[in-house]
This record gives sequence, C-alpha cells and structure tokens, in this order.
Amino acid sequence: MAVEVLTCADGRAKAALSHAHAATWRGARASGAVVTIGQANPPLRPGRPTKPDLLDPRNVPRRKPGSPEGRVALLHALAHIELNAIDLHWDIIARFTATPMPLGFYDDWVGAADDEAKHFNLICDCLEQRDSFYGALPAHAGMWRAAEDTVDDLLGRLAVVPMVLEARGLDVSPAMIELFRKTGDTQALATLEVIYSEEVAHVAYGSKWFNWLCGRDDLDPKDVFHLLVRQYFHGALKPPFNNEKRAEAGMPPDFYWPLSDRQTDGS
Repeated sequence: MAVEVLTCADGRAKAALSHAHAATWRGARASGAVVTIGQANPPLRPGRPTKPDLLDPRNVPRRKPGSPEGRVALLHALAHIELNAIDLHWDIIARFTATPMPLGFYDDWVGAADDEAKHFNLICDCLEQRDSFYGALPAHAGMWRAAEDTVDDLLGRLAVVPMVLEARGLDVSPAMIELFRKTGDTQALATLEVIYSEEVAHVAYGSKWFNWLCGRDDLDPKDVFHLLVRQYFHGALKPPFNNEKRAEAGMPPDFYWPLSDRQTDGS
C-alpha cells in the first residue's frame, strides 16, 4: 500500500490512495485481525506530476505575502510541502521494515499520512478557489533531500523529518494564520488552523518513536538527536521557536536550542 502511494504521480490521486489505504489499515486494526507488515521496495524518489517545475531554493521567485499573488504563492508552497509529507510518512512505513517496530508505529504514521492527504486537498481547494492550482508555480527542489540523506537510518529520519522539518512548521504557522486572519480569508484561515492543530501530533510521533528507539538501545536521546541533526540537516535551526507547541509534542528546549543559529554564532 505504501509503495502504491509513493509511485503515484498525480497529487490528488496520491491523496486519494493515502485516504483509502489508511481506511483499510484502520479497518483491519479495529477488526482484531492479525496484521502483517510485509516487505516492499520503495522508490528512492516518489512519483511526481510534470508540474510544478522544481527549482533550486535560491531560484524560487520571492513574492510579498501581503499581496494576493503572494498569498497564492504561499499556499502553493504549502501544497508542495504537504504533498511531500504524504510521501515521507508512507516512505517511513515502507523503508524501515527491517527494524522490528510495534504496530503502534505503523498506526501513527498511517494516521499522519492520512492527515497530510487531507491537508494537501484542503490547500488545493484554496488554490482552485483563487483560479490557481498545484503546479501553476515553481516549487522547492530540495524537499525530498532529507529522505534521501536518511534512506538507511531510521533514527536519522525521525530526527530530521518530524523533529526538525515538521517542528519548523509549528514555529511559522502562527504568523501565517495571522496573515490570513487579517485579510479576512476564512477558507485559508480554517485550512491553516486545521493543519496547525494536527501537525503537533506528527512531531509528537517523531519524538515518541525516536525516544523509544534510543531507550531500547540505552542511548541518550538528546545527545543522539544533536549528533544526527548535525549529520543530516544542512544548516542551523532558526528561532524564534514555538516553545509551547514543541513541548506539547515532547520536545524540550535543550533538544533544539543548542542547534540554533544563535547558538552557532555564539550569541
């Protein structure tokens, strides 16, 4: 099921498969049936539509978010993030089956993939309401880099994707929500509030399973997190941090502040 999602190239179809397979998983778990995880060979890179054009981050056009065009560009960038998030969650399911994990691990990431499919569809609806669509603008080419860098390291994947990249979403979401609140855009506002509320759980899943794996192997989670982020994440973490939501997701400040650019600069 995970590989079918990963190899699907169309965004809306990928989201539909994510919903369908999540429902199948939940149904099997609720029935009390014996569930087997199986083995698969996920692609190194997931299927993608022919558009958007994927550019180096330095070459993605900058648009002022205060303008209607800038808000469309912001929503388009978010749609691109959510499409990658669908694949990231199905990839962690398919990629690391050689590591024995409780079924709860799969419950969490199937649920997260289901959420991301909903988020992608909601943002696409916002774009279409504005006479745009996902693929109308260029997008960030480096979104899948974290998956490729951690292709054989489950702890590294958990550290960099949910505990760094998705945690960053918790930091920037309040300002985006306020932007659309000020413009009176109720559709986009409602969408961003749904995403913000549900992303906390995704960061929490990363923190939970990262700590579980460290505990199993008698490792210090904070030290391992610092080591892996420095190994796999390109650059320092950028404050301001959403300390409240990060704490809610199980990430205390001593995990991320030592990795911040202020700490790196010695300030």
